Amino acid sequence: MTRAWPATLSHGDVKVRPLRVRDARRWQQLRQINNDWLHEWEATSPMPSIEPPPTFRQSAKRMLAEARDGRTLPFVVEYQGTFVGQINVSDITYGSLRGCHFGYWIDESASDKRVMTTAAALVTDHLLQTLKLHRIEIAVRPENIPSNRLAIRLGYNFEGVRPAFLHINGQWRDHNIYVMMPNTISGSVIDHIFS
Repeated sequence: MTRAWPATLSHGDVKVRPLRVRDARRWQQLRQINNDWLHEWEATSPMPSIEPPPTFRQSAKRMLAEARDGRTLPFVVEYQGTFVGQINVSDITYGSLRGCHFGYWIDESASDKRVMTTAAALVTDHLLQTLKLHRIEIAVRPENIPSNRLAIRLGYNFEGVRPAFLHINGQWRDHNIYVMMPNTISGSVIDHIFS
């Protein structure tokens, strides 16, 4: 049986592994190369003078501490052995809710290779089968057509729109909410997308 954390998941050329502090250099390179590609979808602080953005190392250390406590799962997405993106599972709640939120980004050069589809399917299966979560939410801006298509391709159900849900690229933005629950599809998500 797969451990909840740390966990490494793979299918074909795609591997999802735990984020490491030493990933800083590659993460910074990717973010710089993909600034124009990702800028429009970036989370921002509504009060930057009070909450300046953390450095990668600060953010990684915080996420890894939360991962040890079972509240977050920060994953790196690799394609053919190269770091090409990230999936962050956050706000993991147990008890009567058993749910989480799920976000992702990918290098533009790997965006047309089904890498994130495969990685997101692997993580979704891990959350449902290993953590036994009941509800996984993905929040996507309505304008982000590729991310909306990804959620639908994975089998997530559209639940509605949350107005002004997250502060993205300097403004409070509406988000489409997609939900996966254990009864959403039969079998695993990875089998569903490759069948």
